[in-house]
Amino acid sequence: MAKLTHIDEQGRARMVDVSHKPDSPRTAVARGEIHMKKETLGLIRAGQIKKGDVLTVAQIAGIAASKRTSDLIPLCHPLPLSKVDVDLELDDSLPGVIVTATAKVTGKTGVEMEALTAVSVAALTVYDMAKAAEKTMRIQNIRLIEKHGGASGDVVNEL
Repeated sequence: MAKLTHIDEQGRARMVDVSHKPDSPRTAVARGEIHMKKETLGLIRAGQIKKGDVLTVAQIAGIAASKRTSDLIPLCHPLPLSKVDVDLELDDSLPGVIVTATAKVTGKTGVEMEALTAVSVAALTVYDMAKAAEKTMRIQNIRLIEKHGGASGDVVNEL
């Protein structure tokens, strides 16, 4: 069984010491979905949501949130992100929006949490922007798709 890295020998929470690790390039991709009624998706597609451009605001919110991950999640290290990309895709088959975030850094620890935070906040922003049209939207299936770099190597959960 793997040891939990954020717990010390006495069972107390701790921030992991990464000072001994070399800097290396690291990338993470996360994804999530906002399911909604077809009519709500149609309003977003047509640019008819009263608060404004849903996808652009959500994209900017996701990027901004990724840069604040260590402020939101107490044991995360602050990272000098070199890239964060948030893509929002309208998907009629859900119906809804698929949010994908890619985060990159050259550092001592990975960027999975930054990618996951970007997806989460972008999805919350879509909900906030469109909630006047629909309050039954569901944010779901937020997950790590892949990560590259670091001592634990590459992980690909989905293609």
